[in-house]
Amino acid sequence: MIKSLHSLKEICIGEKKIELYLEYFPYDLKKFMDEFKENSKVYTNKTLKYIMLQIMRAVDFLHSRKILHRDLKPQNILICNQTLTTKIADFGLSRVYSFPVRPYTKEVLTLWYRAPELMLGLNNYSTDLDMWSVGCILAELYIKRPLFIGDSEIDQLFKIFRVYGTPNEETLPGYKSFPDYIPNFPKWKGEGLKKYVGENKMDSLALDLLEKIMTLDPCKRITAKEALKHVIFIF
Repeated sequence: MIKSLHSLKEICIGEKKIELYLEYFPYDLKKFMDEFKENSKVYTNKTLKYIMLQIMRAVDFLHSRKILHRDLKPQNILICNQTLTTKIADFGLSRVYSFPVRPYTKEVLTLWYRAPELMLGLNNYSTDLDMWSVGCILAELYIKRPLFIGDSEIDQLFKIFRVYGTPNEETLPGYKSFPDYIPNFPKWKGEGLKKYVGENKMDSLALDLLEKIMTLDPCKRITAKEALKHVIFIF
């Protein structure tokens, strides 16, 4: 197992329970952000890039072995505030995928990190599902709040549409054939991801990577392996 995945140290099997002993980390990424995001000595641009590099390496490791995490969010990423060692944890919803892609459940992923096609009922998904979540995490590190904060699936979907524009067959091929497509969805032109995030909140390289990861069409999202080649990760 590579360093960017949470390590299991020991398993103890009792008469009525199984105990798993995992390595200890003082923070998950959400708590780390809450505590240090206003600390300019700790929460630096270099720190954010180093954290994302480790996350991307871990996601690439999983995807290269045909494993989908399916619940990537700051609470499932652990970090040491001293060394900035960052690891992905909580594989309760993960599963192995294969080609051709088979239908999977859409009841995965915490709402704020859930890809739009999933909320439209698509159940033939692959690594692009995790990549949307990675993009949400990348944005959250920089803007210091979740990117889309919906209180229901439809509210989450509409918040995304307001930024990207209501999908059509050009921006999201097959859109009208998605199981939960509704013809009378409100029509938004979309302000664009760059304007929504605010160029002053993300440096140009981070924003460029974000736009490559978070495309409305899942087929156009770059993979973790491709993301690792981005110039942002050249220190």
